[in-house]
Amino acid sequence: MIDLEGLALQSAEADLLRHEAVGGVILFSRNYRLPGQVRSLVASIRSAAERPVLVAIDQEGGRVQRMRSGFSVLPPARVLGEVHDSDPGRAMELARARGRLLALELDAVGIDFSFAPVVDVDHGRSGVIGDRALHGDPEVVSILGTAFVQGAASGGMACVAKHFPGHGWVAADSHVELPMDERDYPALLADLVPFERLLAAGAGAVMTAHVQYPAVDDPTPCYSQRWLGEELRRRMGFSGAIFADDLSMHGAGQAGDLGQRVEAALEAGCDMLPICNDPEGVRELLRDWRFDISPGSATRLNRLRRAA
Repeated sequence: MIDLEGLALQSAEADLLRHEAVGGVILFSRNYRLPGQVRSLVASIRSAAERPVLVAIDQEGGRVQRMRSGFSVLPPARVLGEVHDSDPGRAMELARARGRLLALELDAVGIDFSFAPVVDVDHGRSGVIGDRALHGDPEVVSILGTAFVQGAASGGMACVAKHFPGHGWVAADSHVELPMDERDYPALLADLVPFERLLAAGAGAVMTAHVQYPAVDDPTPCYSQRWLGEELRRRMGFSGAIFADDLSMHGAGQAGDLGQRVEAALEAGCDMLPICNDPEGVRELLRDWRFDISPGSATRLNRLRRAA
């Protein structure tokens, strides 16, 4: 999954989209000015690719909302948790409405889905997660996250639960360093509850955390068959798509250079690998592409596409 430089598709980017290994595009604030402009951009992406590709964005609300002018400005997810503390029924209604609204607004401009919801449990330690989290109680996170998934589904949008298996305990920011969650496995299980509940409710995908959990496995989850194969696929019974978080992040550096990161993530079981803000690295990677693309990955990713 690649990103783009600006408001319109460039010819070099169109060439990349025709490479068989490119399965999608993630949009950022730099790619957005107005709804009509981004609708045209998405149409040009799909035309250039000459085959179905996913178009996604981070449109969580609060600090992480790439498109604002012309879109509903959503409050941080934590607001839903605060409402739940006094009125659980109202909070569930708002979470469903939020999911449906997001789905319909993205559909209007041709975007398949947002990387949402964040279902990390808020332990009061992570600044990078902070008010992006719904609540500090895994049960409340599960309830509100499930309501969001239901609302999004009513608007025709798949959901991507993140950041598996939980980014809320660590203080470090994985964009700039590799965080370590030193808790034992029983403690980690509590943070897995929202993921289990959302996947059972129909969330079509998860995105992994660039966090190390040494009590379970040394590799971070996107490079770990223990996390992806044993925990997510077998114990939790998940059959949907697995996204790595951006492989250009510092927290993804455990596996080596970009090619080694891609190889390790594919071997561990990831289906889609976002690589952002590194256009030269992407070009070199695709020029020397040597990795097999799993037919199973294509099937899982196809389920995330909007109906034509």
